Amino acid sequence: MKVLLIEDEKELSGSITEYMQKENYLCEAVLTYEDAIEKINLYEYDCIIVDINLPDGSGLNVIRALKKLKSETGIIIISARNSVDDKISGLEIGADDYLTKPFHLPELNARIKSIIRRRSFGGTNEIIFNDIRILPEQMMVSVNDQTIILTKKEYDLLIFFISNKDRVLTKESIAEHLWGDEMDMADSFDFIYTHIKNLRKKIMEKGGEDYIRTIYGMGYKFTAAAG
Repeated sequence: MKVLLIEDEKELSGSITEYMQKENYLCEAVLTYEDAIEKINLYEYDCIIVDINLPDGSGLNVIRALKKLKSETGIIIISARNSVDDKISGLEIGADDYLTKPFHLPELNARIKSIIRRRSFGGTNEIIFNDIRILPEQMMVSVNDQTIILTKKEYDLLIFFISNKDRVLTKESIAEHLWGDEMDMADSFDFIYTHIKNLRKKIMEKGGEDYIRTIYGMGYKFTAAAG
């Protein structure tokens, strides 16, 4: 899952980023309003964590800008201000949740997972797609009740596919979702083909269908539809 952290306190930003990475999130961090606006206009995220009080602007305006883009990104406000007005303002303009500093990082993690489940999978604790069953909390995947072992990138790719089922995903969007800023260093998208090939093989080895369709000249589609 891909998260953007917008927090100007460098020590806190570093602590959250390190924790998120240990929890297997792809976490990008910015310190300013200007950089946050640039990020949300260039990339898509599963969730953003935004401080209200930024040195060069308001986190509330980041949320407003995100909503203008008609983004489905989950939003959590974090702020040292224990103000009912701030909380109400943030929730009214589209934030999903609000945490007052200081907070425990496992609580932040739980809030992120809850928002992603609610937005992408209707709040369920398990994800079912035909013969594929996923338990997000444990990052466990089974096909026809047989556990399959996926790498982190293969797991993230499967979640990305299922949350966008029946939609054509370009190689660029897949690479950006799985690698973030690091994708700019790639000379080609051959690594995407490798991960897709491995994911397809592992599903089919357990008797699953081949749900990954290559849309020539465009990208890939994850679908149960024939053809």
